[in-house]
Amino acid sequence: MVRVSNLEESLNFYCNALGLRQVKRKDVPEGKFSLIFLTPPNNENFQIELTYNWSSENYDSGRNFGHIAFEVDNIYEVCKRLLEHGIVINRPPKDGRMAFIKSPDNISIELLQKNEPLEPIEPWASMENTGIW
Repeated sequence: MVRVSNLEESLNFYCNALGLRQVKRKDVPEGKFSLIFLTPPNNENFQIELTYNWSSENYDSGRNFGHIAFEVDNIYEVCKRLLEHGIVINRPPKDGRMAFIKSPDNISIELLQKNEPLEPIEPWASMENTGIW
């Protein structure tokens, strides 16, 4: 479970940019929160739950989560799509194996290449790290 502070921004990040899809949503008016369940393509066995509390609350990195990791079919294609959505690649996939990004709530997300690393290619191989992850 990951707590999110802006549901629209978070859904844009996780679904449109990262490529997950919403499989279930439960709004709980009496508790003033929503639960949104997302899954990666072709893997409904894995789900991540976004919890959105309707009252505004700022989360520090300890209050909402540490980091999560996703295995992807092609790390270069995923990182390209993320850049097209304006997402900063904090640790580019220089080695064709691993990258890090941050969610709108500053949660580190590790992207791991499925199976063997891809051959290093440009622009990724020479791209500098940005910020922290």
